[in-house]
Amino acid sequence: MSEPEESWWDVDAGPIVRSFARTGGRTRPSRDEVDLITLIVASSPDTARPGLEPEHIVILRMCTGAPLSVAEIAARLGMTVTVTKVLLGDLLDMRAIRTRAPVELAEAPDIHLLQAVLDGIRRL
Repeated sequence: MSEPEESWWDVDAGPIVRSFARTGGRTRPSRDEVDLITLIVASSPDTARPGLEPEHIVILRMCTGAPLSVAEIAARLGMTVTVTKVLLGDLLDMRAIRTRAPVELAEAPDIHLLQAVLDGIRRL
C-alpha cells in the first residue's frame, strides 16, 4: 500500500507571491513622508502613464475622488503597509499622487466637560 502523496500547494490559500516581487525587490520606500494616517489622493485619473504596474493603477483608481489613508489603501489591496509605502513612493516620484496630512483636532476636549456630559446621560 502506497502512502498518500504530500502536497506543498494549498489550493484554498491561492497563489503565494512574496512582497518583494511586487516591488521589484525593494523593501523601503523611496520617500519617507507617508505614515499610516497620511491621506493620499490621485493627482489625475490618468492610468496610461509609462512605468505603471497593475498595483499602481489600482491605487490611482482607489484614490481618485476621495482621499484614502495609507492604512486603508494597504487593507483594500490586501498588502502589507511596507509594500504599500514602496508603491506609494513610486507614485509620488511620478507625481501621480499627492499627500495630505490628516485634519488635526484644534485642542483636546475638556475632561470635566466630558464627565459632566456622561453624568447627565447616566441620569436619563
